[in-house]
Formats: sequence, structure tokens, C-alpha cells
Amino acid sequence: MTPRLEERLADEARFIKTWFDNPILTGAVSPSGRFLARTMARAVDPSGTGPIVELGPGTGPITQAMLSRGVEASRLVLVEFDAAFCRLLRKRFPGVQVVQADAYNLKESLASVLAAPAAAVVSSLPLLTKPESQRRALLEDAFALMAPGGSFVQFTYGMTSPIPRRAAPDFEAEVSAPVWLNLPPARVWVYRRSGAQARTLGLGPDVHAREPQMALARASDGFRPVRDPRGGLFHRVAAHAKRRLPRRLP
Repeated sequence: MTPRLEERLADEARFIKTWFDNPILTGAVSPSGRFLARTMARAVDPSGTGPIVELGPGTGPITQAMLSRGVEASRLVLVEFDAAFCRLLRKRFPGVQVVQADAYNLKESLASVLAAPAAAVVSSLPLLTKPESQRRALLEDAFALMAPGGSFVQFTYGMTSPIPRRAAPDFEAEVSAPVWLNLPPARVWVYRRSGAQARTLGLGPDVHAREPQMALARASDGFRPVRDPRGGLFHRVAAHAKRRLPRRLP
């Protein structure tokens, strides 16, 4: 067994154990896949300045994706509640700051940690297990820590925004195409305050008007767009099979 495969299986086992111990807190039974992690990391500017706060990093797949994208380890501040995950993160990512704290209480958790306003907050928290008021409070607390133009990055397994428009009327957002190769498939949402001149990622050709409850912002610079999954092998094979099926069943 290769070391990388062995590490992935160990991470899966850690996540399953943590999920059994507290399913509402963990929210998922396995770590984010590498395709989802890369999509999340694509929303972060590696050449920027200021800390990047990651909420609920777990075993660190999104942390690794951001480092691979070129984000300096010294910019990353990981807020993790689980003590075992904190120990793993400190061992796995030297140079990254790990804070064992409650991510839903950011003002207190990071009051003495950040030396400068954050450039972005990247979240893997299971928002759909929380009431809308708490999701809104998290968003407000995150932006209170950020410099003007900062963005809040969140993935969800749901079909719609995890922070509904009615709960956050003064925010804009854009959404990625579904990341089909993640199990289960997921989408990435990037939120910013309305009118903010934030640099963000291109999220594919079908983002506009797909989620009517949330205003969608256009990509404003040259971030590499998320690959349209409809061009992937799975979708090409499925489309070919569909064309071969008879139009009417007997």
C-alpha cells in the first residue's frame, strides 16, 4: 500500500470515528475529495496579502490544496474544534497556525490571533445543520475579521445556497458548477458584501441565474475557471448512451 493511499484511508477512518462521536458537529463522514479541495482553493488568491482563515479543516485536504496553489503556510490560520484533528494538522502542516476553538464564535476564537485583517475565510462547516440566524451571524463575524473586498468561501452538498438570500440580503454570491467527482457531489459558493470590489474566481458558464434566491456576481479577473463537468468522460459517455436509447420504450 502506498503511503498516500494509506494516509487517505487513515483520514477516512478518523472522519468516520468523529462522525459517529458527533454527527451534527462533523457534518460529513469523509474528508473533502481532491477535486472539491482544488475548487475551494481556486477561490483564494495565492499572491495576495493578509491571513487566510480556514474553518473546520478536519484532516486538511483543503489546506493542502491551498498550499499546492501557492499560498504561503504562514498566511494560513486553521480553526478546528476537534483536539485530535488539531494535533494531526500541526504535525502535517508545519508553519501553519492551528487554533483549537469554536468556529461559530470567531470574535472570541480569533480575537488575539490575527495580526492583520484576513484576506478570505474558507469554510467546511456543516452550515445546513444550523439555523439561518446562526449562519448569518457566522457570515457577519467572518466579514468583521476581513479587509475590504474579502470573500467567504463555503462548500455545500445541497442544491441551493447554504446561506439563503432572505438571511443575507446585503451580500452577493457566485456558485461553481457541481463537483461531480466529489462523494457526494458538492458546489462551492463565494460570498462578498454587495458592491465589494473583490477579486474572485470564474465559476463556469452556467452560474448566472441558476440560484434565484441569491444575487450572483460576475467573475472580475483572470482566475482559471472551474472546468465544466459536462465535458468530462462520465458525461460524454452518459450523453452517448442517451442518444443510443430508443425514443420510446415498448
